[in-house]
Amino acid sequence: MILKGAEAARYCARPEPGRAGLLIFGADAMRVALKRQEAIAALIGPNGEGEMRLGRIAGADLRKDAALLLDAIKEVGFFPGPRVAFVEDATDTTTPAITTALKEWKPGDAAIVVTAGNLTAKSTLKALFDKHPTAISIGLYDDPPSREEIEAELAKAGLRQIEPAAMTDLAVLARSLDPGDFRQTLEKIALYKWGDDTPLTPAEVAAMAPATIEAELDDLINAVAEGRGTGIGPLLRRLEAQGTQAVGLCIAALRHFRVLHAAAADPGGAMSGIQKARIGFKQKDAMGRQAQAWGMHRLEQALALLVETDLTLRSTSKAPQMAVMERALLRLAMMRR
Repeated sequence: MILKGAEAARYCARPEPGRAGLLIFGADAMRVALKRQEAIAALIGPNGEGEMRLGRIAGADLRKDAALLLDAIKEVGFFPGPRVAFVEDATDTTTPAITTALKEWKPGDAAIVVTAGNLTAKSTLKALFDKHPTAISIGLYDDPPSREEIEAELAKAGLRQIEPAAMTDLAVLARSLDPGDFRQTLEKIALYKWGDDTPLTPAEVAAMAPATIEAELDDLINAVAEGRGTGIGPLLRRLEAQGTQAVGLCIAALRHFRVLHAAAADPGGAMSGIQKARIGFKQKDAMGRQAQAWGMHRLEQALALLVETDLTLRSTSKAPQMAVMERALLRLAMMRR
């Protein structure tokens, strides 16, 4: 059986003990590991591993000895309670051994939990779990955690009161961080709010959020948007030394100024338009002020300049690309004044 989205998240939080097996696969190893840990902990409880009710089998070992998994599910533990036989880094080469184990599985045997990397639609391992009547198949793709998943994670830590604006900020943060970093951020928020019954606020989310690797790029574009021409050169040199390309800078600037233009053109005003934009919550206030200061018509001129620069950078022009980009940024900063 295939589960997706919120249904898959709910199942990993509370897997059915009567199911023979669970396959979790995906390109992001961290996301797969987090979901696998959650599912196994729910199946055997917090003391399960300490009571030796969790057996681990590497996919490479299972390929060499197909009987390992069958022996693991039939093994009788010293401690009472549900057991799990966990197969890590499985591939299609392990399908025959897992097929045999699922066929021989009976109620009371250890549940089979399998993790794998990205599996294609033609994968025999994926097809086995997709079609098996008592097994579950969950594919984790590039989609960030949903609001329901974020709320569930915080609820497990005892945090149930969340302001709507704070939840919106968390959703934006989930799209900008990798799963492991986002999970750590949620844990930090839960620890910060321990024993505090007041709702989680956007300011508290901002205080707990980690800095991103794009901070210097944001600093450069903010310097341009705020007319601080003297700060452009040093920031540009640092980004260039880190391997940032002129075309990438231009794309980032275009994205930023398009958001400003859409906000400035909003019928409710620039600040209202910024609140509707999908941007990092730390940027909202600054970008709202930028949109108000520029105005819609000057932002149209700024976008025209950036589009022209982008075309130049992608053309056969032999002018130094970073110099072309720096000139455009300085012109923008002067235009803001």
